[in-house]
Amino acid sequence: MNKRILIADHLHPAFKIEAEELGYICDDFPLISRSETLEKLKNYSGIAIRTKFQIDKELIDSGPNLRFIARAGAGMDNVDEEYARSKEIFCINAPEGNRDAVAEHVIGMLLSLLNNLRKADIEVRNGIWDREGNRGWELKGRTLAIIGYGNTGQMLARKLSGFEVKVIAYDKYKTGFSDQYAEEVSMEEVVKQADILSFHIPLTFETKQLLNDEYLFHFRKPIIFLNASRGEVVNTRAVLNGIRNGKISAAGLDVLEVEKFPALGEQEWFNELRDSPSVILSPHVAGWTHESYRKISEVLAQKLKQILL
Repeated sequence: MNKRILIADHLHPAFKIEAEELGYICDDFPLISRSETLEKLKNYSGIAIRTKFQIDKELIDSGPNLRFIARAGAGMDNVDEEYARSKEIFCINAPEGNRDAVAEHVIGMLLSLLNNLRKADIEVRNGIWDREGNRGWELKGRTLAIIGYGNTGQMLARKLSGFEVKVIAYDKYKTGFSDQYAEEVSMEEVVKQADILSFHIPLTFETKQLLNDEYLFHFRKPIIFLNASRGEVVNTRAVLNGIRNGKISAAGLDVLEVEKFPALGEQEWFNELRDSPSVILSPHVAGWTHESYRKISEVLAQKLKQILL
C-alpha cells in the first residue's frame, strides 16, 4: 500500500519527523501550487495542508489513491469534508494544537478593550496624559457567554476561571456539557445575561453571517463582542451598526469577512471599522503562536496513528 504524504504547505518539521517514524514517506513541497498538486496527487495516499488552497472535489478526484487529508489548523472550512468522506477519505485536523493560543489571544483582546490600552498607548506617545479618560473596567463579576463549546471555547472558559467571571456557554450541537468552568444555557439566557460575547464556532452553512442586525437586537445589555473563529460568521456592517446604536460597546476581531489586502481595503465598511476607537483588530493570528505551530503538527502526527492504511 502506498504510504506517501504530500506536504503542500508550511508545516512544522515535527509532522514529517513523526510521520516518517510511522512508516510514511513525506515529500515536503511547501511552495507547491494548486495546479502542480492536481498533477502530482495521484501518487499520494495523503495530503497535509494549512490554508493555501481549497481541497475541493476537483482536487480530491485528482488523487485516486488518497486516503486522508490532514488540515494543520482548527477549522475544516477549506476542505470538502462531505465529498471526501463519500470517497472513504479520512479528514483530520488539530484544534487541540492551537486552543491555548486562541484562548489567550481572546483574553488579551478583552483586557485591552476593558482597560483602553490601545487608546492610552497612542495618547501617551503623543504627549497626552489623560488618566480619567482612560479609566478602565474590571473583568471580575461580569458574565461572559461562549458560543460554541468545543476545543477553543472550553479552553477559554478554563483560562477565565482565575478572573472570577461567570462563564455561560451555548452550543447548538451538544447538551449536558456544564463543567466546573462554564454553565450550559439556552440562547435565551445568553441574550439576557451576557456582558461579553465570544464566538468559537466553525464556518458552516448554518453559521455563515450568524451575527447580524437581528441577532444583536435580542441582547438585553450592551456587549463586548469577540471573534477569533471565522470572519464569515459575522456581518461586519452589523457590528458597526451595533456600535453606533449601543448594542456593542466594544469589539475585538481577529478574523474578518474579507481578509488580506488589497481586498480588505476595498470593502465599503473597512474605513469605518479601521477608524472606530471601539474596535481592536488583529490579522487572523490568534491561533498562530510559535508554540502552536509545533503543537498543531504534533497533534496531526498523533492522529495519523488512528488511520490504518
